[in-house]
Amino acid sequence: MKVAVLALQGAFAEHEQMLESMGIEYMEIRQEKDAHQSFDALILPGGESTVMGKLLRDLDLLPILKKKIEDGLPVLGTCAGLILLSDNLSGGEMPHLATMPITVKRNAYGRQLCSFRTKAELKGVGSVPMVFIRAPYIEKIGEGVEILAKVDDHIVAVRYKNQIGVSFHPELADCRSIYQMLLQSVTL
Repeated sequence: MKVAVLALQGAFAEHEQMLESMGIEYMEIRQEKDAHQSFDALILPGGESTVMGKLLRDLDLLPILKKKIEDGLPVLGTCAGLILLSDNLSGGEMPHLATMPITVKRNAYGRQLCSFRTKAELKGVGSVPMVFIRAPYIEKIGEGVEILAKVDDHIVAVRYKNQIGVSFHPELADCRSIYQMLLQSVTL
């Protein structure tokens, strides 16, 4: 099994370290030829969603990855990665991959100084550590979207088909259960 990590900007190295610690083979997607390689799952890391969206377009990665996700490729989007997956962004910003029927509010918890750690119940897993850094949350879900976690009545984790989207950074909290959830969707 090989997991691709979008390595354009953001916290991709931390995801790679987590995968390595779990004994999972990974590769980086940095250019179009990388996206054409064979891989079993994809991680879209946290970072700056506007920059990542622009780079996805400029490097011609957006249509390739969008098609793979729509064709059933398991994907995990964390923080900015969740924003990339959403088909609607409150505030009118243009969506990016738009493969998940959700509305996301960017920087919903405020500035970097408002970042926080907590523990919350993750459906089917139990209590998990969560790190929120300039995090979004999900304001609205569409048909077929399953809520996996809420913090303070805000939706912070969802699943839609083979897509998992979370507002927090599991790679910074040693939250392996999110990765295991992704890997299980590969074997389904």
